[in-house]
Amino acid sequence: MSDFTFIRTSVKEQVASIELNRPEVLNALNRGMVREVISALEMFDRDEDVKVILLSGTGRAFAAGADIDEMADDGPIDFEMNNPFADWDRIARVKKPIICAVHGFALGGGFELALACDMIFASDTASFGFPEVNIGVMPGAGGTQRLTKLLGKTHALRWLWTGDKMTARQAYEYGLAARLVAPELLMEETEAFAQRLVNQPPLSLRLIKEAVDTAVDQPLDEGMQLERKNFYLLFASEDQKEGMKAFIEKRRPNFKGK
Repeated sequence: MSDFTFIRTSVKEQVASIELNRPEVLNALNRGMVREVISALEMFDRDEDVKVILLSGTGRAFAAGADIDEMADDGPIDFEMNNPFADWDRIARVKKPIICAVHGFALGGGFELALACDMIFASDTASFGFPEVNIGVMPGAGGTQRLTKLLGKTHALRWLWTGDKMTARQAYEYGLAARLVAPELLMEETEAFAQRLVNQPPLSLRLIKEAVDTAVDQPLDEGMQLERKNFYLLFASEDQKEGMKAFIEKRRPNFKGK
Protein backbone atom coordinates (compact mmCIF):
# COMPACT_ATOMS: atom_id res chain seq x y z
CA MET A 1 0.00 0.00 0.00
CA SER A 2 0.97 3.67 -0.05
CA ASP A 3 3.82 4.82 2.17
CA PHE A 4 2.41 6.41 5.33
CA THR A 5 4.21 7.44 8.51
CA PHE A 6 1.47 7.48 11.13
CA ILE A 7 -1.02 4.88 9.86
CA ARG A 8 -1.01 1.38 8.38
CA THR A 9 -3.24 0.39 5.48
CA SER A 10 -4.22 -2.87 3.81
CA VAL A 11 -6.97 -4.38 1.66
CA LYS A 12 -8.45 -7.84 2.13
CA GLU A 13 -11.50 -9.21 0.32
CA GLN A 14 -12.58 -5.72 -0.78
CA VAL A 15 -12.42 -4.30 2.77
CA ALA A 16 -9.79 -1.58 3.21
CA SER A 17 -8.28 -1.22 6.68
CA ILE A 18 -6.78 1.97 8.10
CA GLU A 19 -5.01 1.59 11.45
CA LEU A 20 -3.88 4.55 13.53
CA ASN A 21 -0.30 3.68 14.37
CA ARG A 22 1.23 5.81 17.11
CA PRO A 23 0.77 3.27 19.94
CA GLU A 24 3.52 4.81 22.05
CA VAL A 25 1.27 7.89 22.58
CA LEU A 26 -2.05 5.99 22.51
CA ASN A 27 -2.53 7.10 18.89
CA ALA A 28 -2.78 10.79 19.79
CA LEU A 29 -3.85 12.59 16.64
CA ASN A 30 -1.21 14.93 15.33
CA ARG A 31 -1.91 16.86 12.15
CA GLY A 32 0.21 14.53 10.06
CA MET A 33 -1.83 11.53 11.18
CA VAL A 34 -5.11 13.31 10.42
CA ARG A 35 -3.88 14.23 6.94
CA GLU A 36 -2.83 10.63 6.33
CA VAL A 37 -6.19 9.25 7.51
CA ILE A 38 -8.04 11.62 5.17
CA SER A 39 -5.72 10.77 2.28
CA ALA A 40 -6.24 7.04 2.85
CA LEU A 41 -10.01 7.44 3.09
CA GLU A 42 -10.09 9.34 -0.19
CA MET A 43 -7.72 6.86 -1.83
CA PHE A 44 -9.93 3.92 -0.91
CA ASP A 45 -13.07 5.84 -1.86
CA ARG A 46 -11.65 6.06 -5.39
CA ASP A 47 -10.48 2.43 -5.51
CA GLU A 48 -13.01 0.33 -7.43
CA ASP A 49 -11.74 -2.84 -5.73
CA VAL A 50 -12.70 -1.51 -2.27
CA LYS A 51 -16.31 -1.69 -1.09
CA VAL A 52 -16.03 -0.87 2.65
CA ILE A 53 -13.48 1.01 4.80
CA LEU A 54 -12.60 -0.09 8.34
CA LEU A 55 -10.87 2.32 10.74
CA SER A 56 -9.15 1.12 13.94
CA GLY A 57 -6.16 1.78 16.18
CA THR A 58 -3.08 -0.22 17.13
CA GLY A 59 -1.89 -0.75 20.68
CA ARG A 60 -3.95 -0.07 23.82
CA ALA A 61 -6.34 2.59 22.49
CA PHE A 62 -8.20 3.79 19.43
CA ALA A 63 -7.08 7.39 19.93
CA ALA A 64 -6.61 9.17 23.25
CA GLY A 65 -7.16 12.66 21.85
CA ALA A 66 -5.29 15.30 19.92
CA ASP A 67 -1.54 15.84 20.25
CA ILE A 68 -1.58 18.68 22.79
CA ASP A 69 2.17 19.34 22.49
CA GLU A 70 1.61 20.23 18.84
CA MET A 71 -0.98 22.94 19.49
CA ALA A 72 -0.14 24.28 22.96
CA ASP A 73 1.63 27.36 21.62
CA ASP A 74 -0.73 28.08 18.71
CA GLY A 75 -2.76 31.27 18.58
CA PRO A 76 -6.01 32.10 16.80
CA ILE A 77 -4.15 33.51 13.80
CA ASP A 78 -2.25 30.22 13.40
CA PHE A 79 -5.56 28.34 13.30
CA GLU A 80 -7.13 30.86 10.93
CA MET A 81 -4.22 30.74 8.50
CA ASN A 82 -3.57 26.98 8.63
CA ASN A 83 -7.24 25.91 8.98
CA PRO A 84 -6.38 22.40 10.25
CA PHE A 85 -10.03 21.43 10.64
CA ALA A 86 -10.63 21.73 6.87
CA ASP A 87 -9.13 18.23 6.53
CA TRP A 88 -11.81 16.86 8.87
CA ASP A 89 -14.58 18.26 6.68
CA ARG A 90 -13.46 15.99 3.86
CA ILE A 91 -14.47 12.85 5.79
CA ALA A 92 -18.14 13.68 5.19
CA ARG A 93 -17.54 13.57 1.43
CA VAL A 94 -16.38 9.93 1.43
CA LYS A 95 -19.14 7.93 -0.27
CA LYS A 96 -18.31 4.40 0.85
CA PRO A 97 -19.29 2.96 4.25
CA ILE A 98 -16.76 3.73 7.01
CA ILE A 99 -16.93 1.39 10.00
CA CYS A 100 -14.95 2.33 13.11
CA ALA A 101 -13.70 -0.27 15.61
CA VAL A 102 -12.99 1.33 18.99
CA HIS A 103 -11.04 -0.24 21.84
CA GLY A 104 -9.52 1.49 24.85
CA PHE A 105 -9.88 5.25 24.79
CA ALA A 106 -11.64 7.34 22.13
CA LEU A 107 -11.21 10.78 23.65
CA GLY A 108 -11.27 14.32 22.28
CA GLY A 109 -10.19 14.21 18.65
CA GLY A 110 -10.32 10.41 18.79
CA PHE A 111 -14.01 10.57 19.72
CA GLU A 112 -14.58 13.16 16.98
CA LEU A 113 -12.92 10.85 14.45
CA ALA A 114 -15.09 7.91 15.54
CA LEU A 115 -18.26 10.03 15.33
CA ALA A 116 -17.28 11.15 11.82
CA CYS A 117 -17.48 7.51 10.68
CA ASP A 118 -20.78 5.94 9.64
CA MET A 119 -20.91 3.32 12.38
CA ILE A 120 -19.02 2.43 15.57
CA PHE A 121 -18.35 -1.09 16.84
CA ALA A 122 -16.97 -0.82 20.38
CA SER A 123 -15.13 -3.11 22.73
CA ASP A 124 -17.23 -3.40 25.89
CA THR A 125 -14.23 -2.03 27.81
CA ALA A 126 -13.86 1.07 25.61
CA SER A 127 -14.51 4.58 26.89
CA PHE A 128 -15.46 7.79 25.10
CA GLY A 129 -15.36 11.45 26.05
CA PHE A 130 -14.55 15.07 25.37
CA PRO A 131 -12.07 16.17 28.06
CA GLU A 132 -11.18 19.43 26.26
CA VAL A 133 -13.00 21.54 28.86
CA ASN A 134 -10.48 20.35 31.46
CA ILE A 135 -7.64 22.12 29.62
CA GLY A 136 -9.57 25.30 28.91
CA VAL A 137 -10.79 24.62 25.38
CA MET A 138 -13.57 22.70 23.60
CA PRO A 139 -13.98 20.29 20.68
CA GLY A 140 -13.26 21.92 17.33
CA ALA A 141 -13.57 19.16 14.72
CA GLY A 142 -17.30 18.56 14.98
CA GLY A 143 -17.64 17.10 18.46
CA THR A 144 -20.20 19.57 19.82
CA GLN A 145 -22.30 19.30 16.67
CA ARG A 146 -22.31 15.54 16.12
CA LEU A 147 -22.79 14.71 19.80
CA THR A 148 -25.75 17.11 20.06
CA LYS A 149 -27.40 15.71 16.92
CA LEU A 150 -27.10 12.20 18.35
CA LEU A 151 -27.90 12.84 22.03
CA GLY A 152 -29.85 16.08 22.10
CA LYS A 153 -28.86 19.31 23.89
CA THR A 154 -29.16 18.26 27.53
CA HIS A 155 -27.20 15.01 27.34
CA ALA A 156 -24.56 16.54 25.05
CA LEU A 157 -23.96 19.42 27.46
CA ARG A 158 -23.56 16.99 30.35
CA TRP A 159 -20.61 15.27 28.70
CA LEU A 160 -19.11 18.38 27.09
CA TRP A 161 -19.28 20.53 30.24
CA THR A 162 -17.93 17.92 32.65
CA GLY A 163 -15.36 16.20 30.44
CA ASP A 164 -16.40 12.89 32.02
CA LYS A 165 -15.67 9.59 30.31
CA MET A 166 -18.61 7.66 28.88
CA THR A 167 -18.53 3.88 29.17
CA ALA A 168 -19.03 1.66 26.14
CA ARG A 169 -22.36 0.55 27.62
CA GLN A 170 -23.51 4.16 27.92
CA ALA A 171 -22.38 4.86 24.34
CA TYR A 172 -24.40 1.87 23.17
CA GLU A 173 -27.49 2.89 25.12
CA TYR A 174 -27.25 6.41 23.66
CA GLY A 175 -27.08 4.93 20.17
CA LEU A 176 -23.52 6.11 19.53
CA ALA A 177 -22.19 2.56 19.21
CA ALA A 178 -23.99 0.08 16.98
CA ARG A 179 -22.50 -3.00 18.67
CA LEU A 180 -20.71 -3.90 21.89
CA VAL A 181 -18.19 -6.70 21.49
CA ALA A 182 -15.79 -8.52 23.80
CA PRO A 183 -12.30 -7.01 23.35
CA GLU A 184 -10.82 -10.19 21.89
CA LEU A 185 -13.61 -10.38 19.28
CA LEU A 186 -13.78 -6.71 18.27
CA MET A 187 -11.88 -6.90 14.99
CA GLU A 188 -13.37 -10.27 14.04
CA GLU A 189 -16.93 -9.00 14.54
CA THR A 190 -16.26 -5.67 12.81
CA GLU A 191 -14.62 -7.36 9.83
CA ALA A 192 -17.52 -9.83 9.58
CA PHE A 193 -20.00 -6.95 9.42
CA ALA A 194 -17.86 -5.15 6.84
CA GLN A 195 -17.85 -8.33 4.77
CA ARG A 196 -21.66 -8.41 4.87
CA LEU A 197 -21.66 -4.94 3.35
CA VAL A 198 -19.21 -6.06 0.65
CA ASN A 199 -21.93 -8.38 -0.62
CA GLN A 200 -24.54 -5.62 -0.76
CA PRO A 201 -25.08 -3.51 -3.92
CA PRO A 202 -22.54 -0.65 -3.75
CA LEU A 203 -24.79 1.93 -5.40
CA SER A 204 -27.56 1.24 -2.91
CA LEU A 205 -25.13 1.59 0.01
CA ARG A 206 -23.83 4.87 -1.39
CA LEU A 207 -27.25 6.43 -1.95
CA ILE A 208 -28.64 5.16 1.36
CA LYS A 209 -25.68 6.80 3.13
CA GLU A 210 -26.37 10.07 1.31
CA ALA A 211 -30.06 9.96 2.24
CA VAL A 212 -29.41 9.15 5.91
CA ASP A 213 -26.80 11.91 6.22
CA THR A 214 -29.33 14.32 4.74
CA ALA A 215 -31.95 13.14 7.25
CA VAL A 216 -29.60 14.13 10.07
CA ASP A 217 -28.82 17.59 8.74
CA GLN A 218 -31.79 18.79 6.68
CA PRO A 219 -35.56 19.35 7.15
CA LEU A 220 -37.83 16.35 6.56
CA ASP A 221 -39.16 17.64 3.24
CA GLU A 222 -35.67 18.02 1.76
CA GLY A 223 -34.71 14.57 2.98
CA MET A 224 -37.84 13.04 1.47
CA GLN A 225 -37.10 14.64 -1.88
CA LEU A 226 -33.55 13.28 -1.89
CA GLU A 227 -34.73 9.82 -0.83
CA ARG A 228 -37.21 9.76 -3.72
CA LYS A 229 -34.60 10.94 -6.23
CA ASN A 230 -32.13 8.27 -5.09
CA PHE A 231 -34.83 5.58 -5.19
CA TYR A 232 -35.64 6.51 -8.79
CA LEU A 233 -31.95 6.69 -9.70
CA LEU A 234 -31.29 3.11 -8.59
CA PHE A 235 -33.77 1.89 -11.20
CA ALA A 236 -31.20 2.93 -13.80
CA SER A 237 -28.66 0.47 -12.35
CA GLU A 238 -27.80 -3.04 -13.48
CA ASP A 239 -27.77 -4.07 -9.81
CA GLN A 240 -31.47 -3.21 -9.47
CA LYS A 241 -32.30 -5.42 -12.44
CA GLU A 242 -30.11 -8.22 -11.10
CA GLY A 243 -31.45 -7.91 -7.55
CA MET A 244 -35.10 -8.10 -8.57
CA LYS A 245 -34.46 -10.86 -11.10
CA ALA A 246 -32.62 -12.89 -8.46
CA PHE A 247 -35.49 -12.37 -6.02
CA ILE A 248 -38.01 -13.65 -8.56
CA GLU A 249 -35.77 -16.60 -9.46
CA LYS A 250 -35.12 -17.35 -5.76
CA ARG A 251 -31.31 -17.20 -6.03
CA ARG A 252 -28.50 -15.09 -4.58
CA PRO A 253 -27.90 -11.87 -6.57
CA ASN A 254 -24.52 -11.06 -8.10
CA PHE A 255 -24.09 -7.30 -7.62
CA LYS A 256 -21.41 -5.50 -9.65
CA GLY A 257 -21.81 -1.89 -8.62
CA LYS A 258 -23.16 -0.82 -11.99
